[in-house]
Amino acid sequence: MAENQTKNREIGAGEPLIQVKELCKSFDGVDVLKNITTTIKKGEVVFVVGPSGSGKSTFLRCMNLLEEPTSGHIFFEGTDITDKNTDINLLRRKMGMVFQQFNLFPHMSIMKNMIIAPVKLLGVKEEDAVKEAEKLLARVGLLDKKDAYPAQLSGGQKQRIAIVRALMMKPDVMLFDEPTSALDPEMVGEVLNVMRELAKEHMTMLVVTHEMGFARNVSSKTVFMENGVVVEQAPSHEFFAHPREERTREFLRKIEHTA
Repeated sequence: MAENQTKNREIGAGEPLIQVKELCKSFDGVDVLKNITTTIKKGEVVFVVGPSGSGKSTFLRCMNLLEEPTSGHIFFEGTDITDKNTDINLLRRKMGMVFQQFNLFPHMSIMKNMIIAPVKLLGVKEEDAVKEAEKLLARVGLLDKKDAYPAQLSGGQKQRIAIVRALMMKPDVMLFDEPTSALDPEMVGEVLNVMRELAKEHMTMLVVTHEMGFARNVSSKTVFMENGVVVEQAPSHEFFAHPREERTREFLRKIEHTA
């Protein structure tokens, strides 16, 4: 199969990195995701938007099996991660994940938070990990916080740390689950700026967000979900300028009125 042919070679820009086929997820008999099919190509910045409760975060969490699909298939770099024989922990190392609530280790300094995964999981020498961490912290303006603890940082600072901590693993894709929803409005911009820079560098990103202006300006593709179904997906310039579905048009009108 074509999916398996990508396993042993480098995936080029514009080629499928993640392929989702007829993905379904149920909780206690309630269908939360219904036959989701989509492709995320290497270098694409894909935003998933829609009303609350539409299944966006569940969809994202299925990408690295934090939620286990009820049926369907997810191919990551040619490997079916829903196959019981797949070592998902190995593949998760290639997937950076940024959550709403930062998920930093509270009892560790920022530097320790940064270096623990590459040292323990990838076998990186500690001094090399420290150098890389300092470079990334400097990039997001937080090098002076390397010896601080998470409780000493603002929400915006914690989320910027969470992003660069994920980058320490040199992931092939970054997954963002509403990364700004827990932040004070004035801190949102500093996190979005880091994400905007990643997009410019052609990092493959899958982002669940309510930040519609950011989605319009940064994403290359937008997926609109409602009630566990993909209502519409299209290149973002088309999605926002010429939505095909009436439900999409209605959603965008409401968003514009509240913006």
